[in-house]
Amino acid sequence: MEKLETVSGVAAPLPMINVDTDMIIPKQFLKTIKRTGLGKHLFDEMRFDDDGNEIVDFVLNKQAYRQASILVTDDNFGCGSSREHAPWALKDFGIKVIVAPSFADIFYNNCFQNGMLPIALPREDVLEIMQIIDDTNLSQMHVSLPDQSVLVANKRYNFEIEDNRKKALLEGLDDIGQTLRQADVIAEFEKKIANKGWI
Repeated sequence: MEKLETVSGVAAPLPMINVDTDMIIPKQFLKTIKRTGLGKHLFDEMRFDDDGNEIVDFVLNKQAYRQASILVTDDNFGCGSSREHAPWALKDFGIKVIVAPSFADIFYNNCFQNGMLPIALPREDVLEIMQIIDDTNLSQMHVSLPDQSVLVANKRYNFEIEDNRKKALLEGLDDIGQTLRQADVIAEFEKKIANKGWI
């Protein structure tokens, strides 16, 4: 997993509550277990019509936001089924940071396991940020994980994050990576209990 320290780039506003995982990546695209190739289907039913043509009003189809690396959205993002394909699709599209007032728990945890940073801010701050970045000339945002800050249009917003999650992102480690760092300790323990005949 890649390390995540700072992200500077275009932030796209998605002013919707309760965006569920089926909206993020519809069920017909869940046939793969690969983490790549899903970005083209991100928000498929909102981005494309029945004939596969782009819906011009959808934010990620607008020229200014096509290269967005940050998504700013509303309450309860990532609700619905627990499909890990949702963060896979977002990351494959190029989204590295999601800012929202709240997230569904499983989706929130899956983001960290895939090297993405979900940032929860007070709703009034999120709505203010969305209003700012809706002006395409002000859509650049800088996120610093070490400083736990979001900077947009010279306004700074600070966010909270658990120390262990912060450290894991900074070091580029998912749960398996963190466990493997203890491989010597685990091997020593297994050797010890094997010598005692417990296994």
